[in-house]
Amino acid sequence: MSMKFPRRGGRAVAATLFLSFALAGCGSDATPPAAPPATAAAAAPSVAKPFNGIRPTSVKIPKIGAESSLVTVAIDKDGKMSVPTAKHPMQAAWYRLSPVPGEVGPAILLGHVDGNKQPGIFFKLKDVNPGDEVLVERSDGKNLKFVVEKKDQVPKDQFPEEAVYGNTDKPQLRLITCGGVFDKEEHSYKDNVIVYANLVA
Repeated sequence: MSMKFPRRGGRAVAATLFLSFALAGCGSDATPPAAPPATAAAAAPSVAKPFNGIRPTSVKIPKIGAESSLVTVAIDKDGKMSVPTAKHPMQAAWYRLSPVPGEVGPAILLGHVDGNKQPGIFFKLKDVNPGDEVLVERSDGKNLKFVVEKKDQVPKDQFPEEAVYGNTDKPQLRLITCGGVFDKEEHSYKDNVIVYANLVA
């Protein structure tokens, strides 16, 4: 059965986005090196597919010393969200079927908590607190400042789809990674860490 994915965020993309990130969005030192799910998803051609419009080019979170360029990710041939390969866990990504940061709606940025036996770009995302800044640069030269409103750590089977992907009336940002206990059998963390931020400048 085929599914349609809108170019801008909202409830229609929630199920697929959540499932793929929950299963393949986070690397770990405990993950076997022989083609884990994250590597398989990231091997899809859409992982670094060029985006012809305005796009975010980098993200920086001064509080935790996180800074990365942003690759664009979308949906792979299996209908799952592509993620950066866990072999390069310091690479963050923008989910290009969500709004461009600075546009109305929830722009989605993703990053690994760890991978390839080292911390990932969002390893310390759990230490971000309300009032902290998230800086995003765009391809049109704009430098945007978001301020964190709240942070949640939730079990993946209780992922707050409406809060994360639901339409908003102002430009917002969602930063998502994995957290909590690592399930060795599933090769996945049991929780998601989600940061919500609002555009202020």
